[in-house]
Amino acid sequence: MTASGLVGHDDIDALIMRLRLGTEASELHGSLCGYLAGGGSLRGTSVLAALQLEDDMSAPTQEDRTLLDRLARQCESELADPELGFEPLLPEDDRPLTERAEAMVDWCRGFLGGFGLAGTAAHAQLSDEAQEILRDVATIAGSSFDFGDEDEDEDALIEVQEFVRIGVMLLHTECTAHGAPASGRIH
Repeated sequence: MTASGLVGHDDIDALIMRLRLGTEASELHGSLCGYLAGGGSLRGTSVLAALQLEDDMSAPTQEDRTLLDRLARQCESELADPELGFEPLLPEDDRPLTERAEAMVDWCRGFLGGFGLAGTAAHAQLSDEAQEILRDVATIAGSSFDFGDEDEDEDALIEVQEFVRIGVMLLHTECTAHGAPASGRIH
């Protein structure tokens, strides 16, 4: 865990390895954030069940379930933070730029999947701005990067992260303002 007691990228990475989830840490965080931002509810269901990740995995221990519950509460709190404290969970800044950029792509891919799993009626009522944000996140999710100038590339990644950060909070605000959260099941 990070020094602040928050669930960090390395914590999720270790959990994924233990459970053999077949996803990346940033993608899992993105999926959870997408599900919650899309109006999904975890009441009465586990994170893994809500994100449809229970097949072909090792059984989670109580410690694993506690970590996932803490991550869910952390995501819910950060997405609703009036001080705009939400951040996509990515590898630390001391990791190579290519690793962090790929993690941003994974995060966006996960976000879109989780957002779709939320399956709320609010999605049909999204503003033009919110729909544009979803299209832009999809573009990022489908991106591959060519790296040239390290400083320019670093600045570009920071801009993308900031766009995603603000866009996700806007989507969360719109979707959770449209009524009750989804049941967590798609029928």
